[in-house]
Amino acid sequence: MHRFSVYLIALLFAAAGTAHFVRPSAFARIVPPYLPAPYALVYVSGAAELLGALGVLVPGLRRYAGWGLILLALAVFPANVHMALHPADFEGIPA
Repeated sequence: MHRFSVYLIALLFAAAGTAHFVRPSAFARIVPPYLPAPYALVYVSGAAELLGALGVLVPGLRRYAGWGLILLALAVFPANVHMALHPADFEGIPA
């Protein structure tokens, strides 16, 4: 089970990180307006997700990658709050 969960986490973060580069406009839409340079933030967070995905696959880096992904989740949390507080702005995104 442990190996499966490691691969699953890596796959999910790799898919999310890739999506940041494939459809950056979808992610830039949810960046709160008080944050500067939405596209730069999208690309940085996408790269961090990809690095975290790779890091969890390397046993010696797994702990650091895990903490990095936790910090990344906290860093992008304002975008989730922004979406929740302004649902009319995100009609195409399911609640």
